[in-house]
Amino acid sequence: MNLCLICKGVRKLCGRDKCPLLTKIYYQKISTPKIKETLFGPSPKSVFVGHEGYPNLLVGPMISLNESNLERQDTPEKMYGMDLNSIVKDRYSLVRGKLKKNIFTKDRYIQELQDITLSIKPVDLEINFSKKPSFLQSFSTITQPMGASGEVNKIKLVDNPKITKKVYGLIDGEMKANDAAIEFYNSKFEVSQISKILSSGVLGVKKKIVPTRWSITAMDDLLGKHFIKQINDFDSVNEYFLFTNNYLDNYYYIILIPGNWEFEQFESWFPGTLWNLQGKEPSVTIEHEGCGGRKKYAISQSGGYYAARFAVAEGLLRMKKQARAIVIREIHEGYEIPVGVWEVREGIRNAFKLNYDKFTNLNELFNFLNAKLRLPIEEYNKKSKLLTQRRIFDFC
Repeated sequence: MNLCLICKGVRKLCGRDKCPLLTKIYYQKISTPKIKETLFGPSPKSVFVGHEGYPNLLVGPMISLNESNLERQDTPEKMYGMDLNSIVKDRYSLVRGKLKKNIFTKDRYIQELQDITLSIKPVDLEINFSKKPSFLQSFSTITQPMGASGEVNKIKLVDNPKITKKVYGLIDGEMKANDAAIEFYNSKFEVSQISKILSSGVLGVKKKIVPTRWSITAMDDLLGKHFIKQINDFDSVNEYFLFTNNYLDNYYYIILIPGNWEFEQFESWFPGTLWNLQGKEPSVTIEHEGCGGRKKYAISQSGGYYAARFAVAEGLLRMKKQARAIVIREIHEGYEIPVGVWEVREGIRNAFKLNYDKFTNLNELFNFLNAKLRLPIEEYNKKSKLLTQRRIFDFC
């Protein structure tokens, strides 16, 4: 933070073209005149649950200050393709209510929040805050940028949530949370919405509220494992595939190698990026799992690992193939403000929708890839656990 104090967003001491703090403040000022102690408007079927103080958490609805962008404001699948400034602007047009509740609370306030997440259409609501909502400066790699927030005094749903019989069937009775989440996915619910439903506390036998950041990673992990279990029954790819994509100055290279399912991801944060501001060399992390899965949390990449694994496993499921999969994610200086782990998930999902390249062996693939990577492939090879298990035919 000392560097920021000296710079004050003007000297560009971090190497960025724009100061992320000043960018956030700019969009906050745009939203501030619309923020009052009482707000009326639609919620994009969203609630937010904090994680500090567990098991007593700050829980509340999201209300929009701009109805014209309602469909995408809290739906990452629809945000994909937008530029960074538009994403931040959209996010700051959402105001978050909060009230402390125990994770097992089942009062009317919590029931109304649950109805908001389960509704197939946005719900109009009126929120009275104890005082005018305010902004906080924070960055997160898992959750999206946050608008203003304030303590809820009273909440009123102006219209009735529209909840289908099928949805009621998934939350009633004794269905396990895992099974219900899979059914929501099979029913074409957006992954982001399923995580909100989980967070609101309606899933499972022993229902409880789940912090938003936990529910996002839990959903990627749960559904990813479900996909992996299915692809293990498929034949392996018999060629070497390379899928590529870039979005918000994040560059994705997905390599599929013949063999049984394994997964490995590299994250390379280049100097000048938010998590490597003063570094002189790229900061590279690696996480890996074999065919038996992993027992420990991917601490060096946190939610990004599970989001990537979800997207790759989903892509293979649609190909009806299995493979040893490697993701190389290179994060460049233009990624000035983290927008949330959805950027990883959607960046890789969309890579599988684009044209791909095929090769007969790894040497061909690496020679081709080396011209695209900012960090030479040899640097990744040195750290790779998956590639140390090379088969004799890999380099034929």
